[in-house]
Parts: sequence; structure tokens; C-alpha cells
Amino acid sequence: MSDIDSTQYLIDQEPYYRPVSNEVALYEAAYAARMPVMLKGPTGCGKTRFVEYMAWKLGKPLITVACNEDMTASDLVGRFLLDINGTKWQDGPLTVAARIGAICYLDEVVEARQDTTVVIHPLTDHRRNLPLEKKGELVTAHPDFQIVISYNPNYQSLMKDLKQSTKQRFGALDFDYPTAEIESEIVAHEGGVDKATAEKLVQIAHRSRNLKGHGLDEGMSTRLLVYAAQLIGKGVEPQAAAQMALVRPLTDDPDMRDTLDAAVNTYF
Repeated sequence: MSDIDSTQYLIDQEPYYRPVSNEVALYEAAYAARMPVMLKGPTGCGKTRFVEYMAWKLGKPLITVACNEDMTASDLVGRFLLDINGTKWQDGPLTVAARIGAICYLDEVVEARQDTTVVIHPLTDHRRNLPLEKKGELVTAHPDFQIVISYNPNYQSLMKDLKQSTKQRFGALDFDYPTAEIESEIVAHEGGVDKATAEKLVQIAHRSRNLKGHGLDEGMSTRLLVYAAQLIGKGVEPQAAAQMALVRPLTDDPDMRDTLDAAVNTYF
């Protein structure tokens, strides 16, 4: 038994999320079946916010893990630690989630090594258990436990991709930047600006997204648009806010910066 209080992982306030299709209903059905879910989409399009919203809506604890290439299996499942009394086992976030019935969200899972991600396999099929080999314990997942992973398919490569043996354990939802109307609504709400300003920021973003593969690896994300709107809401001149939050983070290429600055000047 775990002495961890699951309430510490509950989301108290409703996260703002604007549905764009039937993703909420699909996720609710997947959760009812305890199906592992994979969220695929570009950076800053709302994948993490969606998971937070669904955890709040379902009233379930959420444990988020930001994956990276240095993450080991022990970082996920746990390890023995030294203390004044000798050694003590410390559960990792995946084990904690399995014990208390939380939604465990592995963000940008392809950044983790493949030999690390295979530890989730027993939790994502009919077994729903997690072997703690170093401890000699088999953790049976709580009935409410679910695992969710996300990644950006645009960054896939032979070196950074999920094995088919991992992919085919998940149902998948595709995410993308919303339509201009919905994205403007999101930017206005999250950034605290009027609708007209939000619409201009979205138009600038669309210009940048058309340049993907033609000098840009990725267009401006909804997240960046919210940053720019927040600066404007704090009194920063719109052109300066757009350059700081939209153009400068995206590229260091002088010609591409000039192109994006021209788009900013068109609308502001």
C-alpha cells in the first residue's frame, strides 16, 4: 500500500480548453475503457492543456513527466536511496500513478530512450501491472490508472521514434493548430486582449506556418501567440511584443527574420 495522498495531484481549478472537434468525447470513451492514449501534434498546439482539462473533468489525479534523453527506467519506476537509516525505496512517478489511480502523462515521450519507454509496456496491455525488479515487487495498477503519451510527429526520425511494439498499445488522437476563428478566441481569452488584436496575431502565425519547410522547421505555435498577447496586455507596443514573442524565438536566420518582421508590420 502507498501512503501517498492522491489529492495532491488533483487539479483544483478548471483549465481553459476550447474543444475543436470530438476529442473530448473520444478521450472520455478511451478513459472508460482504460485505453492508453497517444496525443500527436505540433509544439504548442494544446496537447498538455487537453490532458490537464480531461483530468480535471474526470476528477482524476494527474502526474506529468517531461521526458528527456537522459531519463532512465529508474527515473520512471523508482530506485533505492540512501538515508540515515540505510536504504529506502522511493517510487518514481509512473509507479506512484499506478498505485493511486492517476493519469500518468509522459510528455514528448520520443525524447526518452527506447530502452526506457519499454517499461510502460506491462501497464499498456491486459496485464496492467508494473514489475519493480530491483525491489522484487509486482505493482498491480489501480482500476482508475491510465497512461497518456504525447509527441510531435514532425520531429520524428529513425533515431527518435516509437517502436511499433509501443505505438500499437495506444489509441491515438491527432492535434493541430485550430481554425483561425477558434485560435483567435483562445488567444483573446488566454492573452487578455481584444478579439481584433488576437485575430491579427493569428494571421501572422498563419503566414509563418505557410513557411514551414521553406526556411522554418515549425510555424508559430498557439502558445507563442498567447505570449505575445500577454505582452500586449501588459502595455508593450504590439510590434515589439510580436517580435519578442513570435519572431525572435522562431529563427536566427536574418532573411527569415526580415520576412516575419514584414508580416508583423503588415498587421501592426
